[in-house]
Amino acid sequence: MTVNLEVAEGVGTLRLDRPPMNALDVATQDRLKELAEEATRRDDVRAVVIYGGERVFAAGADIKEMQAMDHTAMILRARALQDSFTAVARIPKPVVAAITGYALGGGCELALCADYRIAADNAKLGQPEILLGLVPGAGGTQRLPRLVGPSKAKDLIFTGRQVKADEALAIGLVDRIVPAAEVYEQAHAWAARLAQGPAIALRAAKEAIDTGLETDIDTGLAVERNWFAGLFATEDRDRGMRSFVEEGPGKAKFL
Repeated sequence: MTVNLEVAEGVGTLRLDRPPMNALDVATQDRLKELAEEATRRDDVRAVVIYGGERVFAAGADIKEMQAMDHTAMILRARALQDSFTAVARIPKPVVAAITGYALGGGCELALCADYRIAADNAKLGQPEILLGLVPGAGGTQRLPRLVGPSKAKDLIFTGRQVKADEALAIGLVDRIVPAAEVYEQAHAWAARLAQGPAIALRAAKEAIDTGLETDIDTGLAVERNWFAGLFATEDRDRGMRSFVEEGPGKAKFL
């Protein structure tokens, strides 16, 4: 399989496994969607890590496969391509990308689907589609400007240039830089910590933030208000408040 889902300690790792560069061909895209939907459904998966291995995250699309596609073929495929990445972005649980080596084109777009990005100090990210006479097609023109702002996104997309980890951190494209050997360990630790948290409240927080970024503030506030009130019906709310009153802050156990 080109993508695998491994579950341990409440953390599901979506592991790309298509050597040597994890090129995202059609089969990999479809498998990614299938496993993202499985991670969404599974109660034993409470947080997710996206990982490409020790050497590379994903170097982009399978260019040879794309070159063989004509206009009609891509019209039929483009929606499925976006849907596979959207399935990752819509996992209603905390998702962290563990980025080693190259995260280019579709690889960068996949990283953009995560809630948090931890990069190796040797990572390189970019959207080089313009160098092929194309634009990003798996969400890059939409998710990248929402993350780093329109001018920085246009610079990366217009030029197709790659950015090293330090620049990616400076512009907000990644959130933390660690030594390459520690990327997966750090990402798994981030996910494992949240896997111990209140699952419904984490889902609520993610939905409220993501919805608010895509709509007007009044609609976003309505989503927040509904979730805030609704969480008062959950066992986790009872447990969290009872622990706060009896033991002090930060000591509640939600599993």
